[in-house]
Amino acid sequence: MRVFRLVLLAFLICGPAAGQTVEPTKIQVNGVWLHYIERGQGEPLILLHGGQGDYRSWGPQMEALSKDYRVFSYSRRFNYPNDNPLLPSYRSAHTDADDLVALIRRLGLGRVHLVGTSAGALAALLVAAEHPGMVRSLVLAEPPVHAWARQDPKGRGLYRDFVATIWKPAAAAFRTGDDVGAMRILVDGFGGVGRFDGLAPEARTVAMQNSLYFKAATASRDPFPDVSRGKVRRLRMPILIVTGENTIGLHKWVNGELARLLPRAERVTISKAGHGSARENPHAFNEAVVRFLERTAADWKEQ
Repeated sequence: MRVFRLVLLAFLICGPAAGQTVEPTKIQVNGVWLHYIERGQGEPLILLHGGQGDYRSWGPQMEALSKDYRVFSYSRRFNYPNDNPLLPSYRSAHTDADDLVALIRRLGLGRVHLVGTSAGALAALLVAAEHPGMVRSLVLAEPPVHAWARQDPKGRGLYRDFVATIWKPAAAAFRTGDDVGAMRILVDGFGGVGRFDGLAPEARTVAMQNSLYFKAATASRDPFPDVSRGKVRRLRMPILIVTGENTIGLHKWVNGELARLLPRAERVTISKAGHGSARENPHAFNEAVVRFLERTAADWKEQ
């Protein structure tokens, strides 16, 4: 645990600075303001953070990927430093996917590579399913397609346990105004009991700065929307499925279902990492993504 804290502290101090050489740009799409940073040249590649993150979360990835790509990291609508109002029209990952499509079009990026983790990966998967012509390649690190688990006898128990022990208690805490308590439930639920209280002050600040996303998601009528299995099966772009070695059972189940639907997709397990593999073991995560993109580029040249 002490080693983890030191690594996380170093990331929080150095990681954002590595990818954030300028102040983020503010852009309006779909009636909301998003902040993003950009680095490098080449084919466009967009990084999509998870619920606890924001545009600052991808420092090591910006450093590694901007050598060959024009890399964008942006904060989804309810993540720091965005200040967008909570509206009843928010449809969780569907809204995030619509924002991503609008951002790609607003920036004139054409076809893009998408690298997403957790909720960001779910938004990326929805965009690929609904707009496959916009996506060159897809890296999915544990997208919470929990609707699939609800519909499957083997996954249903994992989903019910997740909702009962993590999601509903966090939602209840948010409703009473206990945002710290809600984030403690969520962080511990994904990373182990005591994880939140063991965070360095800087890490806890980042988590709380992004609590608005979870407040919106836990209040959503459909926080884990279904994704058409038929459309997923028809995806033909190169895809990498990333799993953290120590992630919870529900995420492992969903990734297994993804692999079943996408037999041609590549798979990688990131050692010494849980649900947040990109930040918990950035070296292994970056190595896997860079190698995947190199193979993707080689395949395109041969066609």
